[in-house]
Amino acid sequence: MEGTIIDVRSYQEYLGGHVAGSILIPLQEIPHRLDEIRQFSQPIILCCASGNRSAQAAQFLQNNGIQCSDGGSWMDL
Repeated sequence: MEGTIIDVRSYQEYLGGHVAGSILIPLQEIPHRLDEIRQFSQPIILCCASGNRSAQAAQFLQNNGIQCSDGGSWMDL
């Protein structure tokens, strides 16, 4: 797959299962890692457990000029 999948769950949740090749950036770290995220290949898709945190992260990134989409639950990707 072309692009980047960012998982915004906790480290413990990520260890319990994740999309192969995804990058873990817990939700609370997103604001501090904008420069890093800007370098990721497009499309950028965010995921979490239910879609709540990924929606928050997607909105934050979009408000900061980063094109991305909310993929919802990691189990649906």
